[in-house]
Amino acid sequence: MSLRAHLVELRKRLTIGAAAIVLASIGGWFLKDFVLKAMIDPLTEAAKAGGHTTNLNFQLLTGAFDVQIQLAITIGIVVSSPVWLYQVWAFIVPGLKRSERRYVYGFIGTAIPLFLVGCAAGWWVMPHLVQLLTSFAPQQTTSLINGDDYVTFITKLVVAVGIGFVMPVFLVLLNFIGIVSAKAILNGWRVAVLVIFLFTAIVTPAADVVSMIVLAVPIIILYFGAVLVSTLHDRGIARRAAQFDAEIAY
Repeated sequence: MSLRAHLVELRKRLTIGAAAIVLASIGGWFLKDFVLKAMIDPLTEAAKAGGHTTNLNFQLLTGAFDVQIQLAITIGIVVSSPVWLYQVWAFIVPGLKRSERRYVYGFIGTAIPLFLVGCAAGWWVMPHLVQLLTSFAPQQTTSLINGDDYVTFITKLVVAVGIGFVMPVFLVLLNFIGIVSAKAILNGWRVAVLVIFLFTAIVTPAADVVSMIVLAVPIIILYFGAVLVSTLHDRGIARRAAQFDAEIAY
């Protein structure tokens, strides 16, 4: 494809992905109250257990509305993930050989569940983070928490962990289309583990080492799972190449 054709294809995929997120966000608007309550409940329970009071505040006049919009968009991103993840793959497909395009079903069938599982893992860790961070407030005190910061922290945590769970799938994809070998992926395991821990440290508070490890371990396991799949793939290619050479020599 020419550069112009790639740009047209990119615009098409971005438009479809954005439209899916917008439509899903409209539906997410009707779920925002339920989600916001689920976010506030751990904050209230942690405050009662710690013997102090915690209030969620909005400093700006439009603060509460902005939070609801943010929640609706986040719900839209999660719900529409099958569509925009497919658009990512569909943009790559024109640059692949015909034999390589069969990987679409494996990519979509793996990436979508992993993204949703990652989002669920981030949501599961969230109450523990809230309990930990609010536990530092002394008894008989009141914590005034900015609503925008609180919701932004949780939404970034959920989406970031979901993306982190999908990254190993891209490594397998790069291996299957011949860009990177399994040996290269394995040789970079030290850097990969360091990057994973840095990533989980960014999306979780630095003080909460346990949550950082809880999120890092499954991503590391998925990374080495990508190494295993890539190794089996490379061995299969090498075996077929050897058989082909033997047939030619015969």
